[in-house]
Amino acid sequence: MPYDTLLSPVTLGTLELPNRVVMAPLTRNRASQPGDVPSEMNAHYYAQRASAGLIVTEATQVSRQGQGYFATPGIYSDAQEAGWKAVAGAVHARHGRIASQLWHVGRVSHRSLQEGGAPPVAPSAVRARNTQVFVKNDDGSYAMTDADDPRALETDELPGIVLQFVDAAHRAKRAGFDMIEVHAANGYLLHQFMATGTNHRTDDYGGGIENRVRLVVDVLEAVASVMGSNRVGMRISPNFAGFDLHDDEGEASSLYLAQEAKRIGIAYLHLAEGDWAGGAPLSEDYRRALRDAYDGAIIVCGEYTAEEANARIERGEADAVAFGRAYIANPDLVERFRRGAPLNTPDEATFYGGGEKGYTDYPSLDAAAD
Repeated sequence: MPYDTLLSPVTLGTLELPNRVVMAPLTRNRASQPGDVPSEMNAHYYAQRASAGLIVTEATQVSRQGQGYFATPGIYSDAQEAGWKAVAGAVHARHGRIASQLWHVGRVSHRSLQEGGAPPVAPSAVRARNTQVFVKNDDGSYAMTDADDPRALETDELPGIVLQFVDAAHRAKRAGFDMIEVHAANGYLLHQFMATGTNHRTDDYGGGIENRVRLVVDVLEAVASVMGSNRVGMRISPNFAGFDLHDDEGEASSLYLAQEAKRIGIAYLHLAEGDWAGGAPLSEDYRRALRDAYDGAIIVCGEYTAEEANARIERGEADAVAFGRAYIANPDLVERFRRGAPLNTPDEATFYGGGEKGYTDYPSLDAAAD
């Protein structure tokens, strides 16, 4: 077997995985309307990929306020919860494991996506320049449009943000998810609070690293209290360079957060590397420092090949590797790695929005052989 280590079992918290191949969270903009509800088609898509060691769902907004793109799924209504219960059930029926990634976009949004046309919210009123979001126009057409000017959240609103994540965590638990992943990466709200370029606050949630990380820690503790810390993970991206995010202390703040994650006792950190978004590569010194700061499992996600992923795990620098684009086009990715088989090429024209084409119609090895 060419990738013995990548295909070997591993444990995240109390969840045993049969392999170390993780399906990365992938925004596909295919939630049913109205209501941004997961559909039967979404359930089929995830079930096709159930052989992954762990599936992490597409980012899922914890509230209407947390939405930044049209047709991304939510987990704040009864209908959405029921939709996700069907998704989790479909994955479990094929003996898979699935985590719900909880998400608030913060300033990366547009008034048309917000309740009553309200402005998006952020740590500070700093617009995400050169950043576009996917919206539906009044005439029913779809378009990419510039993110709107945000307003700064008041201090007394921040407990409400935490409660949005708490409510979503309760819904995810009732829906039958095996784990919850808190999205604190990729320039969205929790990351905006951490970053020096987007957090200019003068209250207890701004200033030094401890204060800038405070909201993330509050959310993490609250979600862990609902799900159990050993069934919670968190995504971080210390060198992310998209959505006009600037952070002079990205690595330092992520290491502080990793220490807090260790204290809380969460199951894993999901390290999103910057290579897919123009960020600088992570140094080997940083990788070692992260291992020293945090004692749980580490999942890495970037433009890895199976060979590179296997080597990264063998060197002890990660416990599992998440694959994104490869999972779009290869529902049987684990089996392809096991056989050393070629991969299907994803169709970029069908990444966002649409129906089954480019979503559930990629052939498996067995189907291709028929």
